Amino acid sequence: MPSYARKHQLQQSLVYHAFSRSSGRKVIFQESEDFGHFERLLCEYSNRFDAKIYHWVIMPNHYHLVVEFEYPELISKFMAGLHRAYSHYYHKQYNAVGFLWQGRFKLQPIQKDLYLKNCGRYVERNPVRAGMVIEACEYAHSSARFYCLGQEDGITRVSPDFEDFGKEAVGRQAAYKEFLSVFDNKKEAYFSNIEIPRGDQDFLRRLVKTGAHYFPRRQGRKAAIFVS
Repeated sequence: MPSYARKHQLQQSLVYHAFSRSSGRKVIFQESEDFGHFERLLCEYSNRFDAKIYHWVIMPNHYHLVVEFEYPELISKFMAGLHRAYSHYYHKQYNAVGFLWQGRFKLQPIQKDLYLKNCGRYVERNPVRAGMVIEACEYAHSSARFYCLGQEDGITRVSPDFEDFGKEAVGRQAAYKEFLSVFDNKKEAYFSNIEIPRGDQDFLRRLVKTGAHYFPRRQGRKAAIFVS
């Protein structure tokens, strides 16, 4: 584990919008047992890697997470382990072979204090945009029920900005439900293109692209060119 002195400079502001889709966009979450197994894996791996999952949704052929890591270098191991574990389950459950996931997962760095709230809404509104439900909290496999109905799921960690919705639990849940019902095409577009980090100029300057993903720039480390 990296020493305290090497913790990234963006510790208080960096979260990731993580996304992965099945190979060929085939349905890989078919039955309630499939969703339940993946949810248990999210719980297990978030505990193992000390990851804070603020928002999430599992769709039939893909999933989204909004997650914070104390050490962002661990996110690749987190995602790879999650994918391997579910692939093992799926192949055994359905007597299947071959690649389950479509290439590498995608990671979008998000500046927490500016974009966390809207990124969470984008994630939880996935079933609404897909026409599967009318309201986000009707969908069983996302963090929307945690925020709108107060239903613990073993995965969701309370978002730092949830208290902004009110002082009392019932009022806060009602206000958040109303927030999810508001469609903001411009703000949702920020997160549909997951290749582009979202933050102010200072936030973007402190990112470095390594391979396909962005990570915090280290002090004393040769800087790579930021690609917007």
